[in-house]
Amino acid sequence: MKVYLVGGAVRDRLLGLKPGDRDFCVTGATPEEMTELGYQCVGRDFPVFLHPKTHEEYALARTERKKGHGYTGFICDFSPDIPIEEDLIRRDLTINAIAQDENGGYVDPCHGMLDIEKRILRHVSDAFTEDPLRVLRVARFLASLYHLGFKVAPETTDLCRRIVDDGELAYLTAERIWLETEKALKTRNPEKYFEYLAETGALKVIMPELDELRYLNEDPAYHPEGTCFAHTMLTLRKITALTRDPVTRFAMVLHDLGKIVEFRSDTPSEHRHRHEGEPLVKKLCERIKAPKAYIKLALIISRYHFYNSMLNRDPQEINELFLNSGSYKNPLMTAVIGQCIRADYFGRAGEIKTPFMGDYFLNFILMRAATIKNQEVLNDGFKGAAITTELNRRRLEKIISAQKELKNLYPEE
Repeated sequence: MKVYLVGGAVRDRLLGLKPGDRDFCVTGATPEEMTELGYQCVGRDFPVFLHPKTHEEYALARTERKKGHGYTGFICDFSPDIPIEEDLIRRDLTINAIAQDENGGYVDPCHGMLDIEKRILRHVSDAFTEDPLRVLRVARFLASLYHLGFKVAPETTDLCRRIVDDGELAYLTAERIWLETEKALKTRNPEKYFEYLAETGALKVIMPELDELRYLNEDPAYHPEGTCFAHTMLTLRKITALTRDPVTRFAMVLHDLGKIVEFRSDTPSEHRHRHEGEPLVKKLCERIKAPKAYIKLALIISRYHFYNSMLNRDPQEINELFLNSGSYKNPLMTAVIGQCIRADYFGRAGEIKTPFMGDYFLNFILMRAATIKNQEVLNDGFKGAAITTELNRRRLEKIISAQKELKNLYPEE
């Protein structure tokens, strides 16, 4: 029995990155022998064991043979005679097909160490096309390692396109799509995930609403970057610089879906695309089974990502934003919205010299409006539905007063 460190831990160690979870591959052992040694079997589709003390995962070396569609359509063999090299060559990318033995030596049958040196994401073999999930994994690894200079090998991109053209992505479950997407949202360059999916044609299959933004041209006077998709990717880059929160980043990915309706209308307007976007956001989120927290914020940002004319904005709309986002109970929500409108403002090509105050204004207005409390309305004798009516009336007064105060401080805004 031999034990090897495999996968991301080896790759990250070679890249000088802080390794995450450690995974191990075991050769020369049977499931019964692992159990006798105290390992707990937890694998549903193939034998994976938890170490009795560290609880790290140990998988038996295996080979795979394609038997059907999708990422689950494989027959696996777990013979103790399978060498580590055979286990490695079934993996997706060469940089993930490196093992390290207990003495620190490396096993690298696919020349992954050379590709790490060259900063190349390259498939191991043509068997790459047997698993459609690998298209999303390549996109995710690009997003994760792009800041280190990694690029995808052209021949690997060709295979990703072949997977898409063959219709294999239709066999991916929504859960797997969401899992890869959420991981990508947590990387240094999440925009590369969506851009690569668009490049290979995968985005049109799994997120057609987002892909459609690639064919809508922005007004060059305001958005010299070109398409709505280019603007969206720039806003994603900007929000990534402001927060590590994947929920907020995802909201910016979907914030402009309403432009699909607006740009094809005879009466395009900012108001229209913000309101028309909500059904499209819901449809996309339901398809990929995004969690409720992601859906909630995406809908809020789709409706309220206005950053212009904050001081002349309808006070009723600002109050509605505070109510629907829960900002009166949790002021941090307005801070999140402020991050999003800042990212939206700066999500364009070229140098922007005009200072941006929209997020500051929004938080300032909330501070004034939030001074109105339920209890003071109750103390004044209001009852039933009149409580809410009076509460909102007083809040609107505060919002109007705050807008006037800011106009005096910033007359040029």
